[in-house]
Amino acid sequence: MRVRFLCACFCALGVLGFAEDEEKAAHVISIHGDIDAGMASHVRRQAGEALEAGAAFLVFDIDTFGGRVDSALQISSFIGSVRGAQTVAFVRSSPEGMGVSWSAGALIAMSSSAIYMAPGTSIGAAAPVIMEPGGGAVSAGEKSVSAVRSQLAALAEKNGHPVPLALAMVDSDVVVVEVEVDGALRAVLEEEASRLERERPGRVKRGSVISPKGKLLSLTAGEALRYGLSRGTVADFPELLAVIGASRQTVSPEISFTDELAAFLSRDFVRVLLIVIGLVALFMEISTPGFGVPGTVAIVAFAALFGTGGALGTLGALEVFLFLAGVVLLVLEIFVVPGFGAAGIGGVILIGVSLVFSMQDFVVPEGSLQWDVLYRNILTVSGGLIAGVAGICVLALFAPRLKLFDRFTLKTVLGASPAGGAAGGAGIEGGGVGGAGILGQGEAEGLSLVGMRGAAVSVLRPSGRAEFGGSVYSVEADGAFIPAGTPLVVVSVQGGRILVKSV
Repeated sequence: MRVRFLCACFCALGVLGFAEDEEKAAHVISIHGDIDAGMASHVRRQAGEALEAGAAFLVFDIDTFGGRVDSALQISSFIGSVRGAQTVAFVRSSPEGMGVSWSAGALIAMSSSAIYMAPGTSIGAAAPVIMEPGGGAVSAGEKSVSAVRSQLAALAEKNGHPVPLALAMVDSDVVVVEVEVDGALRAVLEEEASRLERERPGRVKRGSVISPKGKLLSLTAGEALRYGLSRGTVADFPELLAVIGASRQTVSPEISFTDELAAFLSRDFVRVLLIVIGLVALFMEISTPGFGVPGTVAIVAFAALFGTGGALGTLGALEVFLFLAGVVLLVLEIFVVPGFGAAGIGGVILIGVSLVFSMQDFVVPEGSLQWDVLYRNILTVSGGLIAGVAGICVLALFAPRLKLFDRFTLKTVLGASPAGGAAGGAGIEGGGVGGAGILGQGEAEGLSLVGMRGAAVSVLRPSGRAEFGGSVYSVEADGAFIPAGTPLVVVSVQGGRILVKSV
């Protein structure tokens, strides 16, 4: 009886174990083409959904020449943080693909716990480069090379990949040789080979040079398998699934339109343009009554900037708070505090800091690579802020003279009556300002206010409103800043402009 009971238990456990194996799904995520912010967003979102669905393997189908280092680091950091599933990099060969995992692709592959390659594929050449305006590429410099070299070596060490091969993929000065130690083949640095020969005379046999000095290392599928970088050479996904022990396969869709849009909006020149548009439109909206087109444009521009950060996973509550605080300071500067002083400068700085933080997934940089990302973001935002402030200054000086902005600004020409009082006085629909009439340009045309004295009703920056003889007019202070309440005198009337100065 006991024997039957034990047999039944073992059978049940076997069935349960078989069922558990049946549920070992491998989820495939494609990393094809350029590595950019959109690709980072795509990988993290698809991998997150697969982990929530209980995938046992995350297979990264890599076919790329490389891309942005910061985006590759985001993908690499995410892969390294995966728990509860095995990460596998597969360099696949396909008719529509290139069969390579170079540069940023090698960095992503090294982040996985296992690497498999198809026949005819290659991996390596991971040195960082800077693209020139003409389309060429030059080395990024020793600082960036050293940072990527250390990062790639750390990933290789963590996941059990040969560290010398990782170093040689980034640094052309690294020399890697093949040695046979007690019958076991290894890829080691040249200085390590010399040390082994001294310590183990007769037991070390030096072979060919894998990576000579002056060349970056790239390995074929066969070479990667020979030197222990690749776990195996497999032709396709069914063979890969059999090797890793997965029972079924699910595939993520290709990169979505949302990710492609996020990648486009994350480009430096697009970000600069959005910052300029947002700042100028925000200034126009604050400077004009009511809510209109400028406010809508400002909302769209800044929503695109922060929305991109949200899509890429770099936006948090801190960035939103800093941005809103900056806008409040700008409003106080325009309506409360005379001049452009601490409030205005502080508002611009807070907006700039919020934009910088929204472009990166860290606050305090750690390591050279994050410092490089921070410098790049600061340059992008600084360029946008400087151009935006310059645009605001030009707009403040010349907008009152441009017919394009007539619908956003109050432009009236008022004259004096022969008795020295204000001419006419038909108010705008709904009443005038403080009961005084505001004359239209047609009513005041041909009359003169020169010499009349009055006071500024609003701040003149340099345009604003002033009261003369009981009527309120749109005036211009000829480039000077004049606080509200300052006594004024009309200097001249030129067409559609009333020029004034303080008394």
